[in-house]
Amino acid sequence: MLTLAVDHSVEQVRDRRPHAVVIGSGFGGLAAGVRLGARGYRVTLLERLEQAGGRARVHRQDGFTFDAGPTIVTAPQLFEELWTLAGRRLSDDVTLVPMDPFYRIQFADGSSFAYSGDPDRMRAEVARFALDDVAGYERFMAHSRAVCEIGFERLGHVPFGRIGAMLKIAPDLIRLSGHRSVYNVVARFIRDERLRTVFSFHPLLIGGNPFQASAIYCLIADLERRWGVHFAMGGTGQLVDGLVRLIRSQRGRVRLGAEVARIRVENGSATGVELQGGETIAADLVVSNADSAVTHARLLPEAQRWSSGRFRRARSSMGLFVWYFGTKRRYPEVDHHTILLGPRYRGLLSDIFDRKVLAEDASLYLHRPTATDPSLAPPGCDAFYVLAPVPNLAGGQDWQTLADSYRRRIARILETSLLPGLTDAIVTSRVTTPQDFQDDFLSYRGSGFGLEPVLTQSAWFRPHNRDGHVRNLYLVGAGTHPGAGLPGVLSSARVLDSVVPDARVTA
Repeated sequence: MLTLAVDHSVEQVRDRRPHAVVIGSGFGGLAAGVRLGARGYRVTLLERLEQAGGRARVHRQDGFTFDAGPTIVTAPQLFEELWTLAGRRLSDDVTLVPMDPFYRIQFADGSSFAYSGDPDRMRAEVARFALDDVAGYERFMAHSRAVCEIGFERLGHVPFGRIGAMLKIAPDLIRLSGHRSVYNVVARFIRDERLRTVFSFHPLLIGGNPFQASAIYCLIADLERRWGVHFAMGGTGQLVDGLVRLIRSQRGRVRLGAEVARIRVENGSATGVELQGGETIAADLVVSNADSAVTHARLLPEAQRWSSGRFRRARSSMGLFVWYFGTKRRYPEVDHHTILLGPRYRGLLSDIFDRKVLAEDASLYLHRPTATDPSLAPPGCDAFYVLAPVPNLAGGQDWQTLADSYRRRIARILETSLLPGLTDAIVTSRVTTPQDFQDDFLSYRGSGFGLEPVLTQSAWFRPHNRDGHVRNLYLVGAGTHPGAGLPGVLSSARVLDSVVPDARVTA
């Protein structure tokens, strides 16, 4: 049975529900707040920045609106469930528009692949590249369906707090080749090297190297085909704003500019938090949506922290260089999402993940949201966001020195491929580097997605959603199970339904 925390505020006197404090307002923290509110908790969500969303914050400048982080919504039913828990409908607050195609993948030789959710069109696209690979593509998609049914639908919201849970799924893991890499499994079905790239790039969307990420992530192909790829009109920030309203509608609080200095632990249990400046907030439980490494390196008392050896051994995801820019002209021939591949695939990824060097070439993810929602830019203008995977800060790059030259390098690639006249068309610009990820989001090593999604950092091997050393402490977000990406972080909050007592029953 939960014991009410000691909190003498007027609010506590009026609201007798057990108190849950959530650290961080990324999608994991926001989803956790809604779920806890629906389960009878009084929720206080604390965000150190001046706007909610974490990595999904929004930049507004010179009449342009730029989503800082996630640009697509997959598995929209996870958002719909949150709105239902709060007694509303997602469509009351957010309009999701299906993308078609999902992405256009453009190769260095000028050829392109329109990646969509339509099976007939996908077979035709595969046949354009390699007719002999159509049957292999079908077998790969059947494999992806089997992996998705187990890895996402059955296990994506199941806690892995005990080694026995991992051992229980070991036969399925081996049968589905989870011990192999995504690329390795794709190559078993498909022979054309360009098509192998098309069907193996997905781990990059969650911070993984396709040549090293567990083949469990082959599930993404089926997840996208079944539930689609969507864009939120007005930008992903509309989802953030909607979730904040849901928490407040449940009589929860969202405090901005409130940085947590440490998690208070007494007799082995989390009892609240202390803010920078000394304010203490008592709680019956604490949920951290902070980077899992930062939670264990900075926020917990020394006795409960990870060892320095565990930090050194941890494999962090790659860093991200993101350039947001607006143009005074439109580029109607450019799709909403374009993946612009450089001349190397395996070699570039080895530079980024293994050697941690900044290569001369690059592969880019170009987002043109005004292709779908022109309101995100002034009339006659386009808004863009281009993302380049780069080494995390373990590579030692000085981004204060490198940022502008690297931005110009990306501009040259775009200008000679997709965006002619770009240099003269730019009217607003800003960049985010791995150093900004570390400074703004307290991301360990400035990584874009927390821990790298390899088998030895998945499921039971990943930081647990219920902390194994501190009672009443829970973790959500990209750095915990099941991992990064919107479906992953929303599912990490869904795990709380299994590990956090229901306050409506226990209070």
